[in-house]
Amino acid sequence: MSPRIVTRDGVSLAVEHGGRADAETTVVLVHGWAQDRRTWDRVVELLPASVRYVRYDLCGHGESDPPEMTTIDRLADDLAEVVAAFAPTGGLVLAGHSMGGMTIMAMADRYPDLVRDRVRGVVFVSTACADMGRLTLGLRGVAGTVAHRIERAVATALVRCRPQRLPLGRRAAMLGARWLVFGRRPRRADVASVADQLFRAHPASVGAFQNEISLHDRTAALSVLTRTSGVVLAGTADRLCSVRHARAIVGELEAARLVLCPGAGHMLPQERAREVAGEIVALCRTSSPVASG
Repeated sequence: MSPRIVTRDGVSLAVEHGGRADAETTVVLVHGWAQDRRTWDRVVELLPASVRYVRYDLCGHGESDPPEMTTIDRLADDLAEVVAAFAPTGGLVLAGHSMGGMTIMAMADRYPDLVRDRVRGVVFVSTACADMGRLTLGLRGVAGTVAHRIERAVATALVRCRPQRLPLGRRAAMLGARWLVFGRRPRRADVASVADQLFRAHPASVGAFQNEISLHDRTAALSVLTRTSGVVLAGTADRLCSVRHARAIVGELEAARLVLCPGAGHMLPQERAREVAGEIVALCRTSSPVASG
């Protein structure tokens, strides 16, 4: 059984931590929409024992309880509580995939002093700071318009979904995941993991967070991180958060650089685990505390 934290509004979150207990810096790994902390399995395997890490299931995902309030602001509050409970001192390197990156941006917006004082590095993986309101899944013209309408219809249907498990067959989930979030030649085990995580997520919460993502705009919040050492990674075949989204983040951060992963899709923590882990470890080793202001 994973350690748990009960947030101020009574929601229980599953948390996992490992690595060197007395490390100066803690890496906090925040997963994305409809997934859970297993997103980071391949990355965690590549972290040296000297790196301390914390990863957890967002509310409504994995082993964590579904929340009453499904907003990205709420996810930011939960992240701040996880940090206070499991990494109360020392520096932080925050790594967020997809909605996890959006959660980090929201935390910068809501807890700027915490971020300025303690965050030594940030890794944004397959994410966006804004412009997620019209997803076309990489399709153009009429096909893109149809894809957008389907995406909106799916969100609406999920919000109204009563079952605790997504009403979808495993084969359909595998095929959908393969096309939607992976690039060229993914491992079958990775596709299966994404599908399994989807089935563990709470459908109504997933739908509500999908709506939140469509409204997400934290461009201004990135000013809190502008002097923080950072890396923005993007797959060139990502159908959800494109290279254009990644460039927009880099454009707001003075100390960040862009890393493109040719042929990769949305699931870089699995498709390009070595690159993601390498960037995290490099920030742990080279980043210095960020001065306030």
